[in-house]
Amino acid sequence: MEPFDDPSSALENFAGTARLFPLPNLVMFPHVLQPLRVFEPRYRAMLEEALADNRLIAMAMLVPGWESEYEGRPPLYPIACLGQVVSHHRLEDGSYNVLLLGVQRVRLIRELQSAKNFREAEVELCEDYYPPEEAAQRASLHDRLSKALLRILPLLPQAQEQVDQLMAADLPLGVLADIISYLLEIDVRQKQALLAEPNVHVRVRALLEHLETAAGTSAATNPAADTFPPGFSEN
Repeated sequence: MEPFDDPSSALENFAGTARLFPLPNLVMFPHVLQPLRVFEPRYRAMLEEALADNRLIAMAMLVPGWESEYEGRPPLYPIACLGQVVSHHRLEDGSYNVLLLGVQRVRLIRELQSAKNFREAEVELCEDYYPPEEAAQRASLHDRLSKALLRILPLLPQAQEQVDQLMAADLPLGVLADIISYLLEIDVRQKQALLAEPNVHVRVRALLEHLETAAGTSAATNPAADTFPPGFSEN
């Protein structure tokens, strides 16, 4: 499966229980590929169970202050991204290199108590919401995001192929916003807020507002610089 494809087939047998992979500094979005290194024993066990089952893992972000509780169950933000393992390679030391494809937002309903050494939760799937009263504004919002993506292209020639794929795919507005949110170098808490917003129009306006603010700050610091939007993130 390629990124930007519809990954909904991964949910055909999903029963509402998600394995949790919590991290402090990564926000996963639907429709993107995330490389991961899985090395802790508990998360290796989680991955091996997923590979033997539906290959699904939910990437969740730890709430600040997690450090003292990392080995236990520190609090998580309530919206996570369910992903499907599309590629994996086991290394000699037992760790794994993994490619995870974002499938869909999920809301954590309650964490489950289990004898397993990794965390699990009951979750509900969160669909994108397009406000019907603003249907006439959707094309304009899509155009603004597309132009922002094209504008950054000369600054990032290494991303030419990826951007060409994005523009050729004629993506739905919510998908385009998610991919840009994932790629752009913005604070992880801002990314988490974008992930948590189901209303696509609200999400897009928040993303554009951040980009415009970042562009104004950069111009004030260096009037000769054209850095709208900000650069891509390693994430």
